Amino acid sequence: MEQIKIKSSLDENISIVQSRLGDSDDLVIRRIQFGNERNLRAALFYIDGMVDTASIQNFLLETLMIDLPKTMLSWELDRSDSVLRFLKESIMTVGDIQEVRDVDSQFTFLLSGYCVFLLDGYDEGFSLGLIGWEERSVTEPSGETVIRGPREGFTENLRTNTSMIRRRIKDPRLWIEIRRIGNLTHTDVAIAYIKGIANDKVVEEVRRRLDRICMDSILETGYIEELIQDETFTPFPTMNNTERPDVATAELIEGRVVILVDGTPFVLVAPALFVSFFQAAEDYYQRADISTLLRGLRYVSFFIALLGPSLYIAITTFHQEMLPTQLLISLAAQREGVPFPAFFEAMLMEVTFEILREAGVRMPKAIGQAVSIVGTLVIGTAAVDAGIVSAAMVIVVSITAIASFVMPAFNMSIAVRMLRFPLMALAASFGIFGVIVGLLLLVLHMCSLRSFGVPYMSPLAPMNIPDQKDTLLRLPHWAMKTRPRLIGQKNIVRAQNSPTKKPERRGNQ
Repeated sequence: MEQIKIKSSLDENISIVQSRLGDSDDLVIRRIQFGNERNLRAALFYIDGMVDTASIQNFLLETLMIDLPKTMLSWELDRSDSVLRFLKESIMTVGDIQEVRDVDSQFTFLLSGYCVFLLDGYDEGFSLGLIGWEERSVTEPSGETVIRGPREGFTENLRTNTSMIRRRIKDPRLWIEIRRIGNLTHTDVAIAYIKGIANDKVVEEVRRRLDRICMDSILETGYIEELIQDETFTPFPTMNNTERPDVATAELIEGRVVILVDGTPFVLVAPALFVSFFQAAEDYYQRADISTLLRGLRYVSFFIALLGPSLYIAITTFHQEMLPTQLLISLAAQREGVPFPAFFEAMLMEVTFEILREAGVRMPKAIGQAVSIVGTLVIGTAAVDAGIVSAAMVIVVSITAIASFVMPAFNMSIAVRMLRFPLMALAASFGIFGVIVGLLLLVLHMCSLRSFGVPYMSPLAPMNIPDQKDTLLRLPHWAMKTRPRLIGQKNIVRAQNSPTKKPERRGNQ
């Protein structure tokens, strides 16, 4: 579509802006006359609440109307752009000044918080970077808390987020590209990567998928994730997200690409591997042995959250001989008055707990946590006393629910909660054989996934021995000398450190 050029008549330009915005109350049009003989007419356009009005007063109005130098008398006014160039290069004391030549770019700047300056008699103008809207300050992220480590998280301001990454990576090879996506929102989307470390094919694929997006609005990174992810029909996330600048920085240094969206504190990381969702930021701030223990605990919790109810159903329904006699007698005594089979029991408790968990999230913070805890205790105890479920089933469901909270990535926890129900159905139908078949299908599905061309299960499948130093285990930093080979293919050397040698013992002198 052909772009409409800015008119040379100031009154006509003002009329276009007013008609396009429907005489909106937050549109401010400040007409001014300046010059030695007040013969130059101009107008400032800005949206109230999105600009710094004090800067407009100090850097524009006073400069143009009071402090304009007398050299204006000798300036040639017969050239079409002479006054504009003079104002831009000699008068306006604003750092971010960009030329505006068409109506569409004028509205893009205007609705992004810029101040637009148009001069009568000229078919172009300036956009002045005087953004000054209210924004949330940098605070600790609530979803990724750590005991040891930085306490700052991303905010809803894109430039604040990119500056927090720049502050950590003081290297010119950190490249940041900006795209505007959304026919109505024109949301700024940034691609950040380290040139020479990130795989060029992955970077180009990210660019291609972002440029392919055509929709009215981009309000959060979830929009971007659904539109550019490799696989749609899978419960497993193929893109990671974080609201911690230190995590995003570490991912960039490993060779990944980070996607930032204006208006949200969550950033996307690509490519994402299955093992990435079990790695927490604090793993790299604690000693290696502590981090390895905690990471192993997360994998154990993953299997408990995935298989806990289904194994209980399979064993109590089909494979009672696997239980010790005393435990079997105890479970039989508990289930003596329960009228429902184990599968219905488990489904009832799981659905009830999911309802309580969702209610605790959506309710006001002051009462949400109390309601979820009290509701779980009261309903669980009442259900056992009423003979609807057994006490053992309440224990199994509770341990399963707690284990699902151990995983650092919330999206992986949701995937486990979704997969728990079909595995319970297989256990109720075929016993442990059905659970094993379900796990095999699950593993085959995970091995077939890709994240921007990288196998989802790497470095486990395909097995890559050098990359095992930061997978199930976390070796000391001096041992992690290379980056993941399938991600940082161009520059895999990360460090050349060696373990510290113990000082020699000296006798008494």
